[in-house]
Amino acid sequence: MHYRAVIKRTDDWWIGWLVDLPGVNAQERTREELLESLREGARDMLETEVPFEPGFEMEKVEVPEPEWVFK
Repeated sequence: MHYRAVIKRTDDWWIGWLVDLPGVNAQERTREELLESLREGARDMLETEVPFEPGFEMEKVEVPEPEWVFK
């Protein structure tokens, strides 16, 4: 799976977040560490068990790959 990451160097830190998974964000000293932290955050979020109340259902929704434009 691919997720869009917005990253930026600010002084001595790299900051970033995943646009497609709100809540997954990180701050690290290097770009490589930042990208790994974002990967770990995405894995953790996607593996989180979601409690359901009686009557709720879990569905998977297929969404076609978008054509992302990187500038």
